[in-house]
Order: sequence, then C-alpha cells, then structure tokens
Amino acid sequence: MRIRPVATVAGVLVGLAASLLPTTGARATDGHHRVLTIAHRGASAYAPENTLAAVDAAAGLGFTWVENDVQRTKDGELVIVHDTSLARTTDAEQVFPDRAPWNVADFTLKEIEQLDAGSWFGPKFAGERVPTLEDYMDTVEDNDQKLLLEIKAPELYPGIERQILKELREDGWLDRHHVKHRLIVQSFSAESVKKVHGLRSDVKTGFLGTPSVAELPAYAAFADQINPQYKSISTGYVASVHQVKGPHGRPLEVFTWTVDDAANAVKAARQGVNGIISNKPDVVRDALENSGH
Repeated sequence: MRIRPVATVAGVLVGLAASLLPTTGARATDGHHRVLTIAHRGASAYAPENTLAAVDAAAGLGFTWVENDVQRTKDGELVIVHDTSLARTTDAEQVFPDRAPWNVADFTLKEIEQLDAGSWFGPKFAGERVPTLEDYMDTVEDNDQKLLLEIKAPELYPGIERQILKELREDGWLDRHHVKHRLIVQSFSAESVKKVHGLRSDVKTGFLGTPSVAELPAYAAFADQINPQYKSISTGYVASVHQVKGPHGRPLEVFTWTVDDAANAVKAARQGVNGIISNKPDVVRDALENSGH
C-alpha cells in the first residue's frame, strides 16, 4: 500500500487503546524534560525483533516510538532486519543450507519471503516473516506509531539513503506532519547520516556513537541527536551534548541504548538523556514512573 488519506479503522482503534495506557516516557529529575522510551526493534523482548508482531507488541504495551533496522536485498528491495546475515533470526540455514553465510545482500526478496523469522523466538510466532520497509511502514502507520529508523551497514548498500527516503515519501512519511513529529533516521555511519541530511535537511537525524566533546560541533552540522551506548555516557557528557545546537538550531538530543533494567534506566534519566531505547520498554517506563522521574 502507498499513501492513504485517512488512517484505517484498526489504526484508530489501536491508537485509542494506546491513549488509555500509561505514557511512554517520564520526567527526568530536573523536571524540565520528558524521557521518551523507544521500543528497540519493536518490543523485542516479547516478540521476534524487527517483525510486524514486535511492532504490534509495542503498540499493545502502549508505546508510540519503535526502532528498526533497514537493509537491502540482492534484487534491490528494502527489508527490516538487524544482522547483515539472516542466520540468527530466520531459518535460512535450513531452507538454503548451501548459501552460507546467508547475507541479506545475497538473497532476493522472494527468497527471503520464504523464511520463518519467528520460530527461533517461540512457537507462537512460527511463520512470522521478514517485513519489507513498505509493509513495516503500513503497520506503524496503522498503529499511529512513530519511527526511529536505523540505516544498517550502509557501506554495503550504495545509494540506500536515497532509496529509503523515496520509499518513505511514497508511503506518506515525508509530509510536514510525519517529518516534524513521527520520524528520526539514524546510523552508526556518519557519512550515511550526512547523506540523509543533504538529501532531506528537514528530516531529523541521529548519529549512533559517542563522539568526543571536541567533535560534537562537527556532528552537529548534520545530526540532531547523538545516540550513544548507555555504558559510555556520564552526566557531564550528556550536558556537553545539550550545549551544542544541531542543524535545526535546537540543542542536540541524546537517545541512549540498550537499557533493559530498572537501575540503569533511572541512572540514564538522571544523567539527562532525552530518550531510552529498550528491548523491555515496559520495564523502563515502570522504573522511571516508580522512581518519580
């Protein structure tokens, strides 16, 4: 499906249900900003990562923001999968035993659509498929959710930034509302983030990593967020990031990953982060609310 003028009935019902559940964020100790909780690869502690089931699981828990990973198939289609190999999260080894190391880039979409991306996680998810970006965006839209999209290993897929933006545009995600409120594009590759910013400077972007404080102004030319692993940050580092203004004239934000326990969630919030990415977003949410954040 492509651009739809109105949300589907299912999407409206899911959005209504989510609005009745606890909010996805909590106040930091300083009381001045809200800490978002982002469901990592969907609610990936409760459903197979990067599948439509994981997106729906996040919605069912009341979480608006989901994170995913985008790669490209041999025949040029965009799919949602984290590892550059299909071996860990599908039955590719059994279906195609002679195709080691089962790299995403070595399989066509038709071949990938034959794979079971759910049984490894649990029998109730047997038959879950690797979604295309288009199908994934349809589900996120239907659920009235927001997306933190990661471009995975862009060095393997020349031109993927332009292709992703084209797909997002065709799916209705590059209009003013989506760009302003519902979309962030990030990558571990600074060059990839630069390309996205160069192609669509209005799209909010994030760099995955922990640049030195001295390097922050250079990153701020093309990234709105610095998104580091939670063990690599301190209160001072987060404050230093916030002191630098990004390409849209606002202070850089910090989304940290991947926090799955209460103690580290509270610690990260006290350090001043803007968002926490978690496989167990409900654990993070409850920890922040119970600690008064």
